[in-house]
Amino acid sequence: MLAGAAVLAAGATAAAAGAPAAPTPAAPSAALVTTPTGLVRMPDGRLLAPEFARIVSRGELVVAVLGVDQPPFFEEHDGQLTGIDIDIAKEIAAKLGVKVSFNRDAKTFDAVVDLLANAQADIAVSKLSRTLPRAELISFSAPYVRLHRALLLNRVKFAQFAHGRAVPDVIRSYDGTIGVVMNSSYSAYVQANFPRAKVTSYPTWAAVLKALDAGEVTAAYRDEFEVKHVLKQDPTASLRLRVVTLEDLDDTIAIGVNVSAPALLAYVNQFLAERSTKLDVTALLQASNN
Repeated sequence: MLAGAAVLAAGATAAAAGAPAAPTPAAPSAALVTTPTGLVRMPDGRLLAPEFARIVSRGELVVAVLGVDQPPFFEEHDGQLTGIDIDIAKEIAAKLGVKVSFNRDAKTFDAVVDLLANAQADIAVSKLSRTLPRAELISFSAPYVRLHRALLLNRVKFAQFAHGRAVPDVIRSYDGTIGVVMNSSYSAYVQANFPRAKVTSYPTWAAVLKALDAGEVTAAYRDEFEVKHVLKQDPTASLRLRVVTLEDLDDTIAIGVNVSAPALLAYVNQFLAERSTKLDVTALLQASNN
């Protein structure tokens, strides 16, 4: 009974912190008991790691997803969320035998990390790039898609800036203007990849593109999917803009997991290893047509 009481006390602490907690048992006889190895014995006799016991007792997997649509990863139509990330989250919940709910309170990618770090979700499936600062707060799964980093250049502004120099030579020591989405992985990447650049952060990717078209910045920095998607959406954009893919720099997209849930992290990694659907930039561009 002491071990069972410990489990219930932990659940109460989580609830106070804003995390979804396991329902309180209806009677003392239904109290969950923890084994000497730290596993929780469920009412049906199953043994589960504590993070799975909480999710199963709740009957729901809570998934953090950015509140700003990012098709084809996730977007909302008529109150229904769809997309690649939503499919992944639903598949994980189905394998756990529970429902899925989505927490979309975050308005930036870093805020998605904060939701998870503050125990307001079990996992984050939200086109989330793995970065060192984020790894101080949450654990990351193996990548489920790898993208190259890329620049989108304003052709006229870049030609004026380059003064006839070859593009690789200019990019290698780029010290011009560059736009990024604030509180995104690229606001961190740009400091390491282009330390001499004059960086301007914008609230959204649309705002970055508007500034690029207006000549406020010479380059925009993001992953190759988003950059190539601009030209796919508007073929005439290639007259104004140019893509430079940085093939030696990867942007790894992964699932975030709470640092206190190592068994759940291992489960997510195994799920991704067994998943038959593999993603790359070509698959993402094709999915963006749907």
